[in-house]
Amino acid sequence: MTVSLYQIAIDCSNAPALARFWASVLDWRILYEDPEEIIIGAEAGALPGIVFLTVPEHKSVKNRLHLDLTPDDQEAEVARIIGLGAAGSMSGRART
Repeated sequence: MTVSLYQIAIDCSNAPALARFWASVLDWRILYEDPEEIIIGAEAGALPGIVFLTVPEHKSVKNRLHLDLTPDDQEAEVARIIGLGAAGSMSGRART
């Protein structure tokens, strides 16, 4: 038996805003949207996708998930992502 990663699910308080932010960062598109969830992906059928789920609970501990990105031009991408609304820590650690 084989298994594939289908989606990464992220619970959040504002799924539309977070999904649109990450779609812009990754140059992905909205694949599905309803009032409770939004799925983004590189294209229909491309795996994995990311599903953002609106939940009523407020965040109570630090994030247990982070996405590592590999830009061609790190300085330019950090500036672009901050321009899209990124907040918090963008460590800017380069791979060696």
